[in-house]
Amino acid sequence: MIPDTIERTVMINAPRERVWSVLTEPAFLGRWFGSGAPVEVDLRPGGLLVFDHGVHGTIPARLQRVEPPHTLSWRWSQGAAGQEPGDTDATLVEFTLTADGSTAGTRLTMVESGFARLGLPAGQAADRHRANTLNWPGKLDRLAADCEQIPA
Repeated sequence: MIPDTIERTVMINAPRERVWSVLTEPAFLGRWFGSGAPVEVDLRPGGLLVFDHGVHGTIPARLQRVEPPHTLSWRWSQGAAGQEPGDTDATLVEFTLTADGSTAGTRLTMVESGFARLGLPAGQAADRHRANTLNWPGKLDRLAADCEQIPA
């Protein structure tokens, strides 16, 4: 059976508005998630988000929810690089930001779901789940570091 979901929560020593900026602004988003180049983004539901992943090519995603500074989600293809997400080849990535009153920081929760429903051969879907599970911690660590160290 293919696991369906990846979930990670990180505490970030920065206010929610700062985390939202690093999560959504093209230069920051490209730095913590892509190859370092600013991403292309139309920051609205249905808008296109295009990551440059260097040797892996570009990865387009469709924004689903954009609710500053609380929720951001996108669907992205688990198929070939450059492929826009479709009904049977995409997972949903959702970020939820919650202010932590005791620390003045932000709790960021990332959930990626839909691996069990991918229209890919079971081995490929399991490989995508495994690869994404291994990659998210480093990406979220970079996001947190950008929030805490780089001037806005």
